[in-house]
Amino acid sequence: MSLLQLNDVGMLYGGRVPALEHVHLTVEKGDWLAIMGPSGSGKTTLMNIIGCMDKHTSGEVILDGISLNEVSKKELTQIRRDKIGMVFQQFHLIPYLTAVENLMVAQYYHSIPDRAEALEALARVGLSDRADHLPRELSGGEQQRVCIARALINYPVLILADEPTGNLDEKNEQLVMDLFRELNAEGHTIITVTHSTKVGEAAKKIVIIDHGHMKEASAEE
Repeated sequence: MSLLQLNDVGMLYGGRVPALEHVHLTVEKGDWLAIMGPSGSGKTTLMNIIGCMDKHTSGEVILDGISLNEVSKKELTQIRRDKIGMVFQQFHLIPYLTAVENLMVAQYYHSIPDRAEALEALARVGLSDRADHLPRELSGGEQQRVCIARALINYPVLILADEPTGNLDEKNEQLVMDLFRELNAEGHTIITVTHSTKVGEAAKKIVIIDHGHMKEASAEE
């Protein structure tokens, strides 16, 4: 069974303006997919549907065996918390909490905060020595690695990353991309939404969204 399936999915804003039309997509466990396209193409809408932040208006979305057509808004929120780890361009770290405390907040919404487990997650992204630092005391690359650790803390079935290197310099972009490669090699399923050709080419598959339509798909040789 595929991890994610979109069957003829469409999205209308205001009941009239099409943002997506007739999108078909299959993501298998262990895939790394890049969604690319110009601004206003519909890729953010597609990300929001996959990430259980918006409900599509036509077609069917199935995530980890659950049809999202059948669930309420409250259930959709719970599915997002249980199954998806989000990584954003804007780090969205709580400024007055340390790195490890930011992870423990994420644990709170899913289970019980566990400092030892949060420290393990930080170690996984190479930040053991930065656990008790506030976000302002971390570089941009370090903050993004905290965000990746936060995305992993509740063992999601899917990591969804929106422009994950958009605010990083070249060196930190490389560090973050190396981390995604390692995570994918370990079996994590990753979807990145990006303008960056470099980020897109690191993925195993690329999907192009243009004017709400899936234009083409390519796979890494």
